[in-house]
Amino acid sequence: MTQRTLPAPRGRDWDWGNVRALCLRETRRLLGSSPAADDAAQDAALRAWRHRRRCRTPTMPEPWIRTIARREALRTLAQCSDLSIEDHDVADTRQDMPDVAVSLDVRRALSALDSQDKRILIGHYWQDLPNSELAMQLGLAEVTVRVRLHRLRRRLRDILVEV
Repeated sequence: MTQRTLPAPRGRDWDWGNVRALCLRETRRLLGSSPAADDAAQDAALRAWRHRRRCRTPTMPEPWIRTIARREALRTLAQCSDLSIEDHDVADTRQDMPDVAVSLDVRRALSALDSQDKRILIGHYWQDLPNSELAMQLGLAEVTVRVRLHRLRRRLRDILVEV
């Protein structure tokens, strides 16, 4: 399955419809098909549109726009519920993975980790928490979080290669 990309915008040539569609896909990935996802997508699209001159890669803005949309969806999620990172379910954030086999492999790899390792991965990759905040929430030193992330990436890579 190929990923549809936006045409390369330059300066004022950004297409509002494409930016909005990209934000909507990303927020629905995290929040499902809901009014909250639509609102988060609208807020993210507005933010991206207003700050489009800050995009460091204006010819390839998709990752930048997706990050804005993901953070907006996570803000919405945090406002809607008081979920801590312990309550966050990784499977909920990956509802539309195109390849079911990859999804099963990733879930199998994640199930091999202990709960604190899962919390580190969720906080870092799904909630975009900085290492300092993650360390504070988990009661660890920041350097410990960085080292554990490094080791977790290597461990997950090894587990996924075996599969």
